[in-house]
Amino acid sequence: MPDAKLLEVFPTPSDTPFVIEHVAEEFTSVCPVTGHPDFGTVTLRFEPRGAKAGGVCVELKSLKLYLQSFRNEGIYYEAVTNAIRDDLAAAMKPAWLVVKTDWKGRGGIRSVIRATSGPAPAEWLR
Repeated sequence: MPDAKLLEVFPTPSDTPFVIEHVAEEFTSVCPVTGHPDFGTVTLRFEPRGAKAGGVCVELKSLKLYLQSFRNEGIYYEAVTNAIRDDLAAAMKPAWLVVKTDWKGRGGIRSVIRATSGPAPAEWLR
């Protein structure tokens, strides 16, 4: 399984609430049944806690390396999405977090998986 220790964080720059969205358009993993590559887009949306509360943001290079570590993993879409959510929630402890994975179609079926941590506002669940 990919190592959450790859994730690095830095102090949030503000006490004023704000939302961060990171989109990784070239995510790959491997189907655990067929061994074929799976291609998808991973979208992270979160509200970091304020600076005075010790809030942190994920550093982008470390996020990229973490996501790339799934490349050779035989793992289901649902497990990918939940693992990313769990690892980021543990690393950042955000006010809320939404992880959305949008998978390329195969065999006429496309999948979109969402996993949340904390009370995410409805407008960020899309």
